[in-house]
Amino acid sequence: MIADVKPYPAMKDSGVSSLGAVPAQWNIRKLRGLLRRVTERNRPDLPLLSVVRELGVILRNRTGHDENHNYIPEDLSNYKVVREGQFAMNKMKAWQGSYGVSKYDGIVSPAYFVFDLTGVDASFFHSAIRSSAYVPSFTRASDGVRIGQWDLSESRMRETAFAVPPLPEQATIVRFLDYADRRVRRFIRTKQNLIKLLEEQKQAIIHRAVTRGLPAEAAAKAGLDPNVRLKPSGVEWLGDVPEHWEVWRIGHFAAVGNGSTPSRGNSGYWTDGTYPWLNSSSVHAGTITASDQFVTDRALRECHLPRVPAGSLLMAITGQGKTRGTAAVLAIEATINQHIAFITLRKGAPIALPEYLHKVLVAAYSELRRLSNDSGSTKGALTCEDLRLFRVVLPPVTEQRDILRWLQNAIARIEASLQLAQHEVSLLREYRTRLIADVVTGKL
Repeated sequence: MIADVKPYPAMKDSGVSSLGAVPAQWNIRKLRGLLRRVTERNRPDLPLLSVVRELGVILRNRTGHDENHNYIPEDLSNYKVVREGQFAMNKMKAWQGSYGVSKYDGIVSPAYFVFDLTGVDASFFHSAIRSSAYVPSFTRASDGVRIGQWDLSESRMRETAFAVPPLPEQATIVRFLDYADRRVRRFIRTKQNLIKLLEEQKQAIIHRAVTRGLPAEAAAKAGLDPNVRLKPSGVEWLGDVPEHWEVWRIGHFAAVGNGSTPSRGNSGYWTDGTYPWLNSSSVHAGTITASDQFVTDRALRECHLPRVPAGSLLMAITGQGKTRGTAAVLAIEATINQHIAFITLRKGAPIALPEYLHKVLVAAYSELRRLSNDSGSTKGALTCEDLRLFRVVLPPVTEQRDILRWLQNAIARIEASLQLAQHEVSLLREYRTRLIADVVTGKL
């Protein structure tokens, strides 16, 4: 893709450590010379816009909250107008790149900054200022008690040095980046489609194994009846199941509950904490072996946090994307927030192995999602009671072990292919990030 993109023949020192050498014909200007602050209000008839990290300025539906979870009032007359080609910034999240040049006429939060651009092509400025070459400068120009509440200092932001090519070269760079970005995105989509197909294949294998048992040949090798008769399970998502398997409600053989989030404003709950505390993102690990957040013994007592033993299952009961309904095996003792439910198998004669129940819940993902969407919540959610009443089918424990051993081999190649494809997507994204930064700062 970039075989014909060479270093510039003549370079000069930019005088700015973060930029290094730049092409000899480029100028270094401070943002104060490129941005002119503007404020226009009283246009509630214009479309509502949001300024987000991933895409910059986007159109927003007039719902109760914006992309950053801020309340949107009925009276929008005080909202600031952003015109096509103007630069808008969410000053509370500029440190993470929540800014961009708008493609629309619309309105944004009164707390945001809006600027006219002078002496620079709008498309070039958008690509450059949102690149990894410049985002750190907005972090340095922001202050606050916690990183999630940092506020941008406009005066310090205006002192940021910016590399400005001649205007014809800016247009050429924009065309090249558009071409390169389309190709990289196409490669990523191809890999993502492969990942989706592999995940569907893995899901189908697991579903077949935990609702019908082992394939005939594998069953015979394990000393099981390869021609086992089926019976109606009485559960729609399960269908017919082997006649010697039993249908159970999870609450009949396991305790189910969830946790909470101690107040972040109370340092006694978090400072020097040693007890692992997990949020819903942890379930994507499959097996949870560590935590990056810890609470104190005081938090455990006063916030009534559950001590969830190792060997339990954790499931995200709320969440966006694929999170809700995703389960993982907990390999350490920990506590959890209110967005996760624990499923702890009762002691005594084992009804289910934790690893096997995990595979059952993986197979049940689509049904759990359907159940959460039918719960009456507009955002979708599962409750602990939903999980207690949820019905699964279980073979004898010895057969569970046989199925687990077979599944480990059956999906090993698929999991290896998934890891490779996911790694390739990560590398492609890193490549795109580095390519944009190198091109807009004159390294290529």
